[in-house]
Amino acid sequence: MTNSGLSKILRSHLIPEERYIFGFADLRGLLDEKFSEYPYGISIGCKLDDEIIDKITEAPTLEYLDHFTEINLKLQAVCEDVVAELKDCGILAMAVKPTISTDPETFDRLLPNLRYEVSHKMVATRAGLGWIGKTDLFISTKFGARLRLASILINHEIKLGDEPIEKSRCGKCIICVEKCPAGAATGQLWDIHTDRDVFFNAYRCREQCIEFGRTHLKIDRRICGICVAVCRVGRNAAPGPRSDGKNKKR
Repeated sequence: MTNSGLSKILRSHLIPEERYIFGFADLRGLLDEKFSEYPYGISIGCKLDDEIIDKITEAPTLEYLDHFTEINLKLQAVCEDVVAELKDCGILAMAVKPTISTDPETFDRLLPNLRYEVSHKMVATRAGLGWIGKTDLFISTKFGARLRLASILINHEIKLGDEPIEKSRCGKCIICVEKCPAGAATGQLWDIHTDRDVFFNAYRCREQCIEFGRTHLKIDRRICGICVAVCRVGRNAAPGPRSDGKNKKR
């Protein structure tokens, strides 16, 4: 199947299309051995609602928690539907659901390193969709930090359309570092040779998310979103396809 065919399948499930971005990634040598049968990946991002994100100031809101959960479930369903269609075409594929970071059991399962087996951010950067910010957010070129990610691993050679992004484009901006209530970021820029723990303390972030859930939202959930709200990249951008139009060429 060509890239055009893959893109056609994806677009049939990304509704409305203007709220999504997607890209293809070469993952050879980047995943755990257990995923060795999947040398390529598809990154899918779904835009979050600006009105909901803009209401996050000093703490997360219940509306954001509900929206966060809704978009995660929507992305999970999209990936599962795409994988089912690819399998009908004889292509082996595996859906990697969005990270459900509000779930206490998920946090506990990820200890001691708070890392997932497949990093959606890594797949997205290899697909050329964006980079990693100073508070470990994925920042897309179109929607900034205001999106959720999911991935599909695929055992089918993909012709890559965009170059992987291998270093931060945040420059001197430190607004997320300054506004982070956990003080979790050092302000150092990310690149593919810099481990997360060098520039971001995921444990401080986790504890702050727990605190917000218990004391502000009064529920047993872990969530923040302040850095998502303050990031200036793509802020209040109208939903739409890739700004460079390259998705249309696939």
